[in-house]
Amino acid sequence: MINIDKLEIISGMNSFQSARIEKNEKTIDYQTSSNLSYLDVMSIAKGLDVISEFFDVNAVVTTSGSAVCAVALGKSLEDAMIKAIDGNPVEFINATVVLSGEVNSDIVKMLKNSNKIAAPGFTKNAVDYLESHNIAYITINTPLKDYKKYLSEEIRVTPLGTLIQTPNLNELNKDTFKVVSAVKPTVEQIEDAVFAWKIAKHANSRAVVIAKDLKTSAVLQGLQSMIVEHAMDFACDMSKDAVLASDLPVTIHDINAMAQGRISMIILPEASTEVINAANKFNIALITTGFTNRLY
Repeated sequence: MINIDKLEIISGMNSFQSARIEKNEKTIDYQTSSNLSYLDVMSIAKGLDVISEFFDVNAVVTTSGSAVCAVALGKSLEDAMIKAIDGNPVEFINATVVLSGEVNSDIVKMLKNSNKIAAPGFTKNAVDYLESHNIAYITINTPLKDYKKYLSEEIRVTPLGTLIQTPNLNELNKDTFKVVSAVKPTVEQIEDAVFAWKIAKHANSRAVVIAKDLKTSAVLQGLQSMIVEHAMDFACDMSKDAVLASDLPVTIHDINAMAQGRISMIILPEASTEVINAANKFNIALITTGFTNRLY
């Protein structure tokens, strides 16, 4: 295992770019079985951002670069892993997988050597399998419950100047969290809504997340138009009775698309009277949070 004191990254975003990673006071304690690339670090960090929302349950997050691919909670880590794979099997082929607990050999046998896996710990049998199959693994020694304490200001250097922004530590507020539809959501729907909202919080701008039974069936992010329809197409039959979370207000056209996909509940930053009326027309429960996590 490589202890991270000062690790030179062997490759940048592209083969012709160089990159490096340096430890500072906000660096968590971790070890890796092999050198990491620029994209590896981005994928692991994004996975940890999401997994920190679910540190006290069995959770699995799959990522690719700065994109969230799938998230699932389960009765066990194995159950969550199976659900996460089912949520986006195509992206899983090359995904980085981040888990909330100790990983055993049953879990790692679901991986290919194109995957990388990060977790708080690995059993000896799991390590033996990973090393014999040349699968990179990263041990996160810092407790996941403390992960958010290590989030620092987001810094981006541009030709216009250096942008510095505080990390997104926003949480749902019971004073602004409101059911605005005639149809009242069930407890299970609210649990799925909070689950989906926490994922949308960490997805790229203009995110839409579809989830049911604490498993994503679509995580769409960064699209400029018709993102709800794209999300419905991605989820396909798994949109039936599911919850949809959006970090943007939606239109009546979007509500019509959700109704066709048989979405049962929506969680949004805000909703116009027309959108609320449309949701009522299709017996869709609607919750507003009172704020958005992204600029648009």
